[in-house]
Amino acid sequence: MDRERIGIMGGTLDPVHDGHLRMALCARRQARLSRVLMLPSGNPPHKPHITPAEHRWRMLTAACAALEGLEPCREELDRPGVIFTVDTLSILREKYPRAELFYLIGADTLMELKNWREYGRVLRLTSFLVCPRSSRYTPEELAAERDRLTMLGGDVRWIDMDMLDVSSTEIRQAIAQGHTAPHLPVPVQEYAEACGLYGAAPRIPEACAWLEKLHADLTARRFAHTLGVAATARRLALIHGLDADRAEAAGLLHDCAKCLPLKEMQRIARAHHLTGDEGLLDSGALLHAVAGEHIARADYGVTDPAILSAIRRHTTGAPGMTRLDMAVWLADAIEPTREDYPGLAELRDMAEISLERAILTSMESTLAYVRKRGKSIHPATMETITWLRTLPACRS
Repeated sequence: MDRERIGIMGGTLDPVHDGHLRMALCARRQARLSRVLMLPSGNPPHKPHITPAEHRWRMLTAACAALEGLEPCREELDRPGVIFTVDTLSILREKYPRAELFYLIGADTLMELKNWREYGRVLRLTSFLVCPRSSRYTPEELAAERDRLTMLGGDVRWIDMDMLDVSSTEIRQAIAQGHTAPHLPVPVQEYAEACGLYGAAPRIPEACAWLEKLHADLTARRFAHTLGVAATARRLALIHGLDADRAEAAGLLHDCAKCLPLKEMQRIARAHHLTGDEGLLDSGALLHAVAGEHIARADYGVTDPAILSAIRRHTTGAPGMTRLDMAVWLADAIEPTREDYPGLAELRDMAEISLERAILTSMESTLAYVRKRGKSIHPATMETITWLRTLPACRS
C-alpha cells in the first residue's frame, strides 16, 4: 500500500485568504498530496496579537468547505500554552505513522527555518514544499539555504506556481474601512464584517452569537452557503433601496433549521401548530423554512416580522411577498458558493436590475424542470408564479 502524502499549511490564517487556498491547492496537485491539513496557529510565540481562535476556525471551515482535499485541522487550537511547530509535527507523526508529511511554506520562511525551535528535528519530521512569494532574499540566497538544509538531511522542494502575493494586513485594513477586501472569499468577508472583526463596526449585534450556533448546527458547506446568502441579500438590498441589515440578518438565519432531521422538523411544526400543509410536512427541502422561522424566534431571539417573513418564504415564496422576501429568496439561489447551473449567470445579472423579474424567471425555470421530470411543484410556488406574472415589473 502506498504511503499517504499529507500536506500541512500552518500559520495564523488571520484571516484565511485566496493566497493560502491557492498555495494549498497548487501544492496538493503538484506534490500529489492526498490532502492538505489547514492548521491555524493556536498561540504562536512570534504573534501575540491575533484574532481569537474560534473566529479564525469558523472562517477557515467556511473557506475550505467546497475545496476538495483541504481539511481544516484543530491540532494547534486545542492545545494550551505556547505552540511550537516541532511539537505539532511530533503529534502528527504519531497520529499518521505511515504518512509522509509535507509542510508548506513561503520563500521567506525558508530562510527563517534555522530559527525554529529544534529545527534539526523539524527537518527529520517533515519535508518542505516552498511556494514562490515576493521575497527580500535573492534567488541565489534561497538556493544556497536550500542546499544547506539538504546537507543537514532536510528535504526541500520548490512548488511551481504563479505568485499571488496577498497581504493579510491590507485585507484587515480593507475590512476595517468597510471596503471589499481583495482576494478574500465572500463567506470570510461576510463573517468578519458581521462580527465586527479587524476594527469593523459590527452590523448585527447578535451576529457573533448567531454564527457560533449556526457553525455548530450546520455542515461546513451549509455554513459557507449561509454566509454567502447573507452577503448577497445585503448587496441586493443596498442595490434596491431595502433595509440591508434586515436582509443580512434573514440571510444568516434562513437555513438555521436546514440540517435538522425531517422528523425533528415535523415535531417542531406540529408542536407549535406552524402548518397543516401535508406537502410541506413531508418535504425537508421546504419544511426547514417553516421550522426555521420558529427557531429564529425561539432560539435566536428574532422578533422582527420582516426578518421572520423572509425566512419562512425563502423556499416556496408566497403571493404578496415583500421585496425584502424576494431579495433573500434570490440570494439563496444566486450566492457565490452555489454550484453553477443553467442560467445562473443571467439570473445574477437580472437580480441587480429587477427582483420581481429575476424571481419569476427562477421560479418558472424550476417549474419547467420539475414538470420535465414528471413531478409537481408546491402549490404555494405555483400561486406565487401566477401572482408575479400580474406585477407591472414582470409584464414589461
